[in-house]
Amino acid sequence: MTSNAKKITRVAAGILINASGQFLLGSRPTGKPYACYWEFPGGKLEQGESAAEALSRELKEEMGIQVTQATPWITQRFNYPHADVELQFFKVTAWDGLLHGHEGQALAWQNIGQLNVSPILPANGPILRSLALPSQINISNVAELGLQTFLTQLEAKWAKEAAWVLIREPQLSSSDYVKVVKSVQQIARPHGGKIIIHHDIELARSLNIDCIHLTSAQLTAMGERPQGMDWVSASTHNLADLQQVDRLGLDFAFLGHVNSSQSHPNQAPLGWNEFEALCQHGWRFPILAIGGQSPETLSTAQRHGGHGIAVLRAAWF
Repeated sequence: MTSNAKKITRVAAGILINASGQFLLGSRPTGKPYACYWEFPGGKLEQGESAAEALSRELKEEMGIQVTQATPWITQRFNYPHADVELQFFKVTAWDGLLHGHEGQALAWQNIGQLNVSPILPANGPILRSLALPSQINISNVAELGLQTFLTQLEAKWAKEAAWVLIREPQLSSSDYVKVVKSVQQIARPHGGKIIIHHDIELARSLNIDCIHLTSAQLTAMGERPQGMDWVSASTHNLADLQQVDRLGLDFAFLGHVNSSQSHPNQAPLGWNEFEALCQHGWRFPILAIGGQSPETLSTAQRHGGHGIAVLRAAWF
């Protein structure tokens, strides 16, 4: 019996990021499927080749550069009419040599959320969305700061940048939590930024807030992605949690706690080695480290396969 299943083509792709935070797209050469569509540079894995080896080879062949720093990021699967493709994306932050399109392809540096080239190769669309996720998400700390000090600091932060903040205050009653969220909603966000509601999906809907963060207990019990939410994330602690995030098609996950933290004084931390091991399963979504994180640990989280960090105390003190 002949199988109609298409062979899975494995591809390594690089998201080159320059010192200004821009990322690189290249146009597909004439003669290839989807010619002139824009994509992240890379190519197919050869026999016996790892994704990292394929990435280095392809970028040298396509653009004449030698990759010196690349971190596995997320995996995207896409079904084209001609092939089923699994793309392992790497964030490439250092290389030697001058970029040049050796195959006649055009190259263009792009700002996140401000593309000026089109059309984009279909498989790359979800990647562009994930790139819009900041590398640091802040967690509210009304419990230690008091409401007014927290609001003052948040207002100053939003006056400078498009920060994302998760309003997580487990010590508050439901009514007091609503008051905090409504107070946060009154602060102007001239550069954008997001408010993320913790666990209360109906509250998010009633306040027209389209970002929700699920507890690990909610995640385990949930049968489908919450409807009407633009961004849905969840707290995860192990492989089973991450698999559930993948099944539900959520947008990102917090994984931890990675380091010792005041929030979990009696629980052993994952540590960076276990964090990295859990990140390396080819997830379709970005993962942020949580637990004992600060701006100083961001590069460590990214070296171990994380997209970034979720920060509580260090975001405000």
